[in-house]
Amino acid sequence: MISKAALGLLAVLLLASCIGAPVTDPTALPAGEWQLDARHSSVTWGARHFGLAWVRGRFDRVEASLTFDPEFPERAQLVAIVDAQSISTGLDGFDETLRGGAWLATENNPQIVFRSSRVDVTGERTGQVTGMLTLRGIARETVMDVEFYGSNLSLLEGRRALGFGGDMVIDRSDFGVGILPSTIAGNEVRIHIEAEFLKD
Repeated sequence: MISKAALGLLAVLLLASCIGAPVTDPTALPAGEWQLDARHSSVTWGARHFGLAWVRGRFDRVEASLTFDPEFPERAQLVAIVDAQSISTGLDGFDETLRGGAWLATENNPQIVFRSSRVDVTGERTGQVTGMLTLRGIARETVMDVEFYGSNLSLLEGRRALGFGGDMVIDRSDFGVGILPSTIAGNEVRIHIEAEFLKD
């Protein structure tokens, strides 16, 4: 008699055997709309403290959509919306300070939004996405370096998924974020994105 646990394990192994290596050729992917799989995505950031250690944090709530045509990758369109109030450093008091009027001012500016305007393909799996980043109610053109990890079947969703990594560097003073001088809290903020998108 085979136990339920053994049958469950067998089912997982059979499903896993159906999944191969990720497809890394963008031209082999279906065109259309893709939505962010927030459970397998993250937005993290870092800024220097007294010019020494990098203080790290993240945003816990984000949504995004991607329109992609493999015939014309340069026409891809990305819209990402971050819930500014979901900022998290692991220190509750510090999080409240960052949500306050001197920093992110989340009461009046609850969202951080990036809308792409141009995509430049720089390599087989790399590119630069230029767009408008709106932070604290101020919009600035920003460039994000991206790497395409590939595509595979998502077992959990039963749909095809895409994977990307992205890096963006901004100057917080361009957006009026913070009251401390750069010698205490560095102006340079490095943002890193790990994202999986699911086919609609």
